[in-house]
Amino acid sequence: MHGLGTAINIITVLIGTTFGLLLRSKLNEAYQSIILQGIGLLTIVIGMQMALKTENILVLLASVVLGGLLGQYIRIDYRLERLAGSFKKKYARDGDTYFSEGFITASIIFCVGPMTILGSLNDGLYGNYDLLALKSVLDGFTSIALAASFGIGVIFSIVTIIVVQGGITFAALFIEQALSNMMVTEMTAVGGVLIVGIGIVILNIKKINVANFLPAIILAPMITALYQYVQSII
Repeated sequence: MHGLGTAINIITVLIGTTFGLLLRSKLNEAYQSIILQGIGLLTIVIGMQMALKTENILVLLASVVLGGLLGQYIRIDYRLERLAGSFKKKYARDGDTYFSEGFITASIIFCVGPMTILGSLNDGLYGNYDLLALKSVLDGFTSIALAASFGIGVIFSIVTIIVVQGGITFAALFIEQALSNMMVTEMTAVGGVLIVGIGIVILNIKKINVANFLPAIILAPMITALYQYVQSII
């Protein structure tokens, strides 16, 4: 059944977030902080593993820089903050200062990566949701830790999961045939760079508007195609 993988993912995140919120009420600030630091460190490691898969550093650089410029022009981070703010007004408690951070961080962690892209493609093309099922389990455990640290904002990342994974699944017939292995590799590498950025933000090393770099994932296959074309005529 097409789309079942995304449905499973939504359920595991809902369950994981619920457990995380229950856990949060029993943890003092020091324990919440150490969980957050652990998430930040592991996020950087995962991002580095993905980023180092690049086959051409110039393609990766061009994708990230141009994607960041485009995202800054569109003001993606600002728009996501506004979306998170609208959710916060309706559903968050007073004093919940981590709502926006939880929403944006969870959205990027859950929706940027090779398992999201490849899993959604397989689900849309063949009705094979094995990869998304595995991702769902991982996201479920991750959402426990995120919700324990960031709170209720994490649960609204399911909106992003529906839009991103559902969108890729729906568009799978059109985009899978156009993507070469190198394109998928560079999309994965760009996603890794963004996840490293999320880790840096979680650890409070530097404030980075990671969401503004999201267009880099879309630009990566285009720049890869241009690179391959230039290589073919040289």
